[in-house]
Amino acid sequence: MKEAYVLDQTFENVDFTQNPLEKGEYENCNFLNCNFEYEDLSGFNFNDCEFIGCNLSMVKLVSTGFRDVSFKGSKMFGLQFNNCNEFGMSFRFDGCSLNNSIFYQTSIKKTLFKDSKLIEVDFAECDVSNSVFNNCDFSGAVFDRTNLEKADLRTSVNYSIDPSQNRLKKAKFSLSQIYGLLYKFDIEIDTNG
Repeated sequence: MKEAYVLDQTFENVDFTQNPLEKGEYENCNFLNCNFEYEDLSGFNFNDCEFIGCNLSMVKLVSTGFRDVSFKGSKMFGLQFNNCNEFGMSFRFDGCSLNNSIFYQTSIKKTLFKDSKLIEVDFAECDVSNSVFNNCDFSGAVFDRTNLEKADLRTSVNYSIDPSQNRLKKAKFSLSQIYGLLYKFDIEIDTNG
């Protein structure tokens, strides 16, 4: 069966849980306020696409290709990005909720995460070097053997990162969140003095 090739289309207010998206390659397409919850996007390819205000929670992503894809204001709970096709994988997140998503062992260098909730996200063994985390909440996020070299976390909060278990060379942090790097030592930090 021949897969679809869709170019320059806008899908607005479509509930793909009722009428599934045709499997194939989507290039320069916009998805506005669409519902993909629990859908299977395995084997799909998205190139230069935007997802704005969409619900992508619990979507299956086995061998899914994301190349230069932008997610804005989208709900993306429980996504397993570690199952995606890593060839050319690149995306940006702005105002998204990625709670409980998994980036385990992925290479997503130079990724922008802006104003996003990354609660209990798994970044173990992930390469996020040179990435920018602008105003993100990392409550309960997992960093274990993660490459954070030259990453910028200065405006982010609630992270717990063990410097002895992660690569942090030239990473940027704010003084107000320094406890997130020292938590394992069980020391008290006086911010008044």
